[in-house]
Amino acid sequence: MLQITNLNKTYGDHHALKGLNLTVNKGEVFCLLGQNGAGKTTTINISLGFLAPDSGEVLINGKKVGKDGNDTRRHIAYIPEVVMLYANLTAVENLDFFSKLAGYSYDRKQLRDFLTDANLQSEAHEKRVGAFSKGMRQKVGIAIAIAKNADVILMDEPTSGLDPRATDEFTRIVKQLASQGKSVLIATHDIFNAVSIGTHIGIMKDGQLLHVVGADNISPEALQKLYLETI
Repeated sequence: MLQITNLNKTYGDHHALKGLNLTVNKGEVFCLLGQNGAGKTTTINISLGFLAPDSGEVLINGKKVGKDGNDTRRHIAYIPEVVMLYANLTAVENLDFFSKLAGYSYDRKQLRDFLTDANLQSEAHEKRVGAFSKGMRQKVGIAIAIAKNADVILMDEPTSGLDPRATDEFTRIVKQLASQGKSVLIATHDIFNAVSIGTHIGIMKDGQLLHVVGADNISPEALQKLYLETI
């Protein structure tokens, strides 16, 4: 679903990405670890088409990001660290607006069903999102990804600032998306959640992917040791 090949990106004298190769197949959750400046966010921004690489390419369902424009963007959903929603609109109204931007139109019951699928409690569906917690805003973001029927979901620090209960709930939702065949790439600092949520875990440093391990084959303690040795 998501294939990154020999990706390079520089900002002046700074090499943000150096020959990055990464694949996230259908039903996989790839967690990308690394310090600030390792290249995680640059990888996501190029995959979204927000940045152009100096060389290399990103393919979504076999189509090149950037070249195919809207044809690739309609297959991607993005959930940033803080999901940007319209504070004066309700959860249903936000979902309706962003679904229509993506070319989809749903009735109110369908919109509420998407929010329920994202585990947003029913009593919050018709409330303005300005008073929502971060976890609740993320659920609206996940509902948008579901409504958009995105094959690839990119997330940047999604568990930052969440309490343990919200993190556990978020983990269950992402695993459910993967079980439905979605490809999920998560940039994160959360080592313990990476083992819990991921199928594969990569460690980046200075724009390079130095290690890739299967989440089933490593403990949080062993991953932390490898991470500290790498950075």
